[in-house]
Amino acid sequence: MKSLVFNPFSGAAGDMILGCALDLGADRGEVKELIESSAPVSMDIREVVKKGIKALDVRINVPEKEYFRTYPEIVDLVKASKLPSKVEASALDIFLKMAEAEAAVHGQPDLEKLHFHEVGQSDALADVIGSSAAIHSLNCDSVYCTPINVGSGTIECAHGTLPVPAPATLEILRRGKLYFRGGNVNKELLTPTGAAILAHFAKPVDNFPQGRAVAIGYGAGDAELQGPNVLQGVLIEPDSHLVPDIIEVLETNADDVSGEVLGNLFEELLSMGARDVAIMPATMKKGRPAHIIKVIAKPEDSAKLARKIIVETGSLGVRVMPARHRLTASRNIERIKIDLEGQEFETAVKIARDSEGVLLNISAEFEDCKKIAKTSGVPVREVMRRAEEAARKLFS
Repeated sequence: MKSLVFNPFSGAAGDMILGCALDLGADRGEVKELIESSAPVSMDIREVVKKGIKALDVRINVPEKEYFRTYPEIVDLVKASKLPSKVEASALDIFLKMAEAEAAVHGQPDLEKLHFHEVGQSDALADVIGSSAAIHSLNCDSVYCTPINVGSGTIECAHGTLPVPAPATLEILRRGKLYFRGGNVNKELLTPTGAAILAHFAKPVDNFPQGRAVAIGYGAGDAELQGPNVLQGVLIEPDSHLVPDIIEVLETNADDVSGEVLGNLFEELLSMGARDVAIMPATMKKGRPAHIIKVIAKPEDSAKLARKIIVETGSLGVRVMPARHRLTASRNIERIKIDLEGQEFETAVKIARDSEGVLLNISAEFEDCKKIAKTSGVPVREVMRRAEEAARKLFS
């Protein structure tokens, strides 16, 4: 098992991601050949030193006369390039992410009429295709991205003076749920192309997953900054075959809330995206009976869940434990059929596996089994046992 972690402490652009993946061991000859056969460019690779850090500098040489392409033209170019299926699918999705972000920012719902500017040129096409090919060739089981330094200040582009991060870049970050932060450098450090590539491949993490580093690579950026303008990438062997996840824990005390209200709150929080909810009896000062409400949530859901708790309980505040890692099994729901008393029924079962596909647990969906029990007259415990037994035969 192998994971790739991008650490964009100095931002990210398409050429930086490409250089980083090549420095980690992606086949330079194959990627260069693929890029040059897919776009009207040539590619040079050289080693440079950026403020004491050795990195790969990828240069995409474009024709003197370039023009801005429409989104459909980009799609046609990618499809006409006869790329490997995984590379083509990634490139198309990356450009779709950029197109949807541009459309949202400019209020242009028709992607067929959307004109790309900076990201519609040949170097962006080469960066996207090359990065997709290089990352896929590393053959990693998972890809992660730590918080991205986006820079600060303003930039000049085809639409005039814009803030950093640029509106389209910010929209890509929002849709990709990537963590980011402003830097103390008055410069754009994250480009739309870089954001879209990371949003396609990477899951956000607040710091490195636990594991052993097996390779380290650096992709060089163009700018000369006070610190090294490089993108760091690390190939790691995780210590566990479980899946890293990031959560926050919300908690509050409620001493004047009825059981009916708490029951309704329980269901409402789950429907709003809470990963888990626990309500525990407690004793507060002066011996007052109360409840502790504890919610496990994704960081991006914490604010709306905290507001719901306050509105429903009258609490004056909700404690939020800082984002933390947890290790989870990968879970998916499957539908199976079981035979009871000569009748066939269908129920859902939850299948839990580790990142290598090893089966860890199977559990039957209680609500489905309860309905089957009422119809068949078979006790619900027996229905669940039969369902899990049948599932093990199918999915072990």
